[in-house]
Amino acid sequence: MSSIIKVDTVQDQDGNNIINENANTITIGASGDTITIPSGATLANNGTATGFFEGIAWQSVVTASTLTAVAGKGYPINTTSNTCTVTLPSSVSVGDQIQIVDYAGTFATNSLIINPNGENILGQGLNVLVVKDREAITLTYIDATQGWLPSSGYQEGTQGISLPYSADFLVIAGGGSGADGNGGGAGGGAGGYRTSTQTISQGTVITITVGDGGADQPSGAVTGNNGSNSSISGSGLTTITSAGGGGGGYYTGVGANGGSGGGGGGGGTYAGGLGDTPSTTPSQGNNGGTGFGNPSYAGGGGGGAGAVGGAANPSYGGDGGAGVASSITGSSVTRAGGGGGGTEYVTKGIGGSGGGGDGGQPSTSGTVGAVNTGSGGGGGGYNTPYRTGKAGGKGVVILSMPLANFSGTTTGSPTEATSGANKILTFTGSGSYTG
Repeated sequence: MSSIIKVDTVQDQDGNNIINENANTITIGASGDTITIPSGATLANNGTATGFFEGIAWQSVVTASTLTAVAGKGYPINTTSNTCTVTLPSSVSVGDQIQIVDYAGTFATNSLIINPNGENILGQGLNVLVVKDREAITLTYIDATQGWLPSSGYQEGTQGISLPYSADFLVIAGGGSGADGNGGGAGGGAGGYRTSTQTISQGTVITITVGDGGADQPSGAVTGNNGSNSSISGSGLTTITSAGGGGGGYYTGVGANGGSGGGGGGGGTYAGGLGDTPSTTPSQGNNGGTGFGNPSYAGGGGGGAGAVGGAANPSYGGDGGAGVASSITGSSVTRAGGGGGGTEYVTKGIGGSGGGGDGGQPSTSGTVGAVNTGSGGGGGGYNTPYRTGKAGGKGVVILSMPLANFSGTTTGSPTEATSGANKILTFTGSGSYTG
């Protein structure tokens, strides 16, 4: 038969309490002691005691759309009917842990959103998505720099956590066409030129619209045709719309307003159209140049993304305003130049850098704005068949994002390229990209 020894206190040889029972509370060791668990030993808590290596306390299944998590607890979350946003604690300590599990296997359908609540997750202070079915994640708070780090799911290669990422956009609208050259048609203005850097979350569908250039303007018309708008939009994004370029002014008329303004007509000192219409910050374009009347009859140059259109004078049609250079594709490319003014008697205006079309002369036609640059078309010359104001160039939308984050999901057949660590998508027609 085994023996049982019942004691309230066990002391070491120096008289210090090692085990002490007081009102059914058992204390092992004293402050400052080191307690060593032998190799191979197992600690178990099979009863109802609390505070003794008990680990995570699991909660009832969560079906609500929001939850404020508490450190030390585990949450089975059911997103069968809706997404769920889990807000992490606002007051944290190193070593705090929270566990989350996909109760119904529906995170890929209705994602779980984790809000760091002023701290970081994986070094970023942004919401993250949990998008893998049957995902189970333990989040441990490490420090203020990295914040909460997942110790399951993410580092196991399941790609269950999607961090938002930054992408750059270049959005250029279609350029305006030049005007009919009865007396020197003015050049068309470049399409609006806008850039943006935004944060994309997984699953965000970005709708991309690429505007056409203004069509040729034949004899007998009043002004050139404006280009069409280009834009990007999507849930959680700031919509960016670039306005089509203004058409060039006819013989007796002002140029049209737009992303950049068309030039003024050549029958007199007619003003160019206003650029940056509607106004944006920073400006999306510039004004067109003025025309010049008797005796030379020359149209003003269309405004470019980077400069105003040139004014006509007794010797020249107005030159188109310069475009703007961008290295979003990995190399510097200039786009969105204004169209040059046409002339009845004197030297034609030259298209602005970046694809602006040259103006026409009595014996030569103007030229179109370069395709997919959003540049303005050249104004018409004087005699038939040289009077037609030429079309503006179609616009373009370009995205640049980290190659590691590229989802591969697009519509509209954009051109794909790689530059360093970035994936480049060039849309020459409307389409979409899903983050």
